[in-house]
This record gives sequence, structure tokens and C-alpha cells, in this order.
Amino acid sequence: MTSFTLDDLARIVAQRAAAPATESYTAKLLSEGPAKAAKKLGEEAVEAALAAVQGDRQNLTAEAADVLYHLLVVLQGANIPLSEVMAELERRTAQSGLAEKAARKS
Repeated sequence: MTSFTLDDLARIVAQRAAAPATESYTAKLLSEGPAKAAKKLGEEAVEAALAAVQGDRQNLTAEAADVLYHLLVVLQGANIPLSEVMAELERRTAQSGLAEKAARKS
């Protein structure tokens, strides 16, 4: 088990976002605007989904890491801290997933 957390990754993304785009992939993605980072997130999500369908555990693990990283980059670009996403998840877990989905349809 690792002690590395999403909070750790979010801190690294924030640090790298502040670096020059010539020195940081994170900064480069963000310098190209929100559409570029969002496109990368979408590509990685599709790759993760395909790996899941194929039952490719190793590739799914790698692609899931890419999805988490690119999601944090997108959030960084939108100035949304991970803590806000976690608070939303916490709020949603106060009820069943089915009840939460039904409440959103109203």
C-alpha cells in the first residue's frame, strides 16, 4: 500500500503549473487553454474505458493514473481545489446513489 494521495498529486500539479511551460508538461497543458487539458482528460478516459472493457488490468491501472492526473490539471486550470470535489463527493455519499441521481432529475 502506498501513502501517496490525491492531495499529494494535487499539490504537485499546482507546483508544476507555476513552472515555465518550457520546463513542465503540466504548465504547457495549462498554457494552451482549458480545451487542451480537457481534450487530454477525455482521451485518457476513453483509453481507461477501453482497457476496462478489454480486461487489461495493467493498462487500466496506468490509464486510470493518467485520468486522475489530467482531471487534476483541468481542475487546476479552472481554479477548483480538490477539496471542493471531495466535499461534493462527501455530500453525495450522505444518501444512496439512486436517491442522489433521482434528486438531480428534478
